[in-house]
Amino acid sequence: MRDELRELWKFRELLVTMVQRDLKIRYKNSALGFIWSLLNPLITVMVMSFVLSNFVYRDIPNLSAYVLAAYLPFMFFQLSVLDSAQTILGSMPLIKKIYFPREILPIASVISNFIHLVLAFAVFFAYLLLVWIIFPGDFPFQVGTLFLPLLLVIMFCLSLGLAFFISALNTFYEDVKYLVSVGLYLMFFLSPIMYFSEQVANAPLNQQTGGLIYRLYHILNPVASLATAFRKTLLAPQQGVPTPQGMVAPLPLDWRYVAIAGVVSVAVLISGYSTFNRLKWKFVERP
Repeated sequence: MRDELRELWKFRELLVTMVQRDLKIRYKNSALGFIWSLLNPLITVMVMSFVLSNFVYRDIPNLSAYVLAAYLPFMFFQLSVLDSAQTILGSMPLIKKIYFPREILPIASVISNFIHLVLAFAVFFAYLLLVWIIFPGDFPFQVGTLFLPLLLVIMFCLSLGLAFFISALNTFYEDVKYLVSVGLYLMFFLSPIMYFSEQVANAPLNQQTGGLIYRLYHILNPVASLATAFRKTLLAPQQGVPTPQGMVAPLPLDWRYVAIAGVVSVAVLISGYSTFNRLKWKFVERP
């Protein structure tokens, strides 16, 4: 793996070129261009916030911020994994003609999506500042915001590791992309994007099992742990969370689950890169 990394470093200029190409062609013939990267999540969150705030969570002010804080990193994770599925197949004519480290293709796809995530968070912070100016209250930026780079790195490692797995396997078995699409759809509902982790903790099933469901929920799903961490580090604690037992106080962020998510993400990245390197020499053999 060390030799593969050295080889990858030699082609770093090609990687930069690939990232620039992905950023340019994504919205090449679009009048709004990059703005679509911001409009899509904003419109989605606005609709979700309208439905949730009017029909589900009527007592949580500024619900859109809590939804957006978790939805933006999940959207990056989703797009990175889905886009990576076709990176090898889409570049097969190029792969058969010239040599370059094949891992550049999924890496470039994930990095381009990561750049969109960083810019989206810049807009998110501008939104928080605007709301604070219009409706003065607690200062929107928390001390926990300092942990944002750490959370971004963990999410990047997890996304890139899965991108290696999926791009390599989908080259030989195109059913993989359909399975991944279904898996991501289910993961959206199995992660605290439209709801809060406190609701899992106070669910009757979790209470009956002595908190086992809540622990497994975060240990087995690193995306859930990271979504909770993004929300709790970037925003002030919500005043209360509706549960079957009534409004309950928010729980503090448990960094143990973040640490587990970090270890899992690094393990996925290493194993994904290793698997990709074992299979990449067989790409050209694909009929």
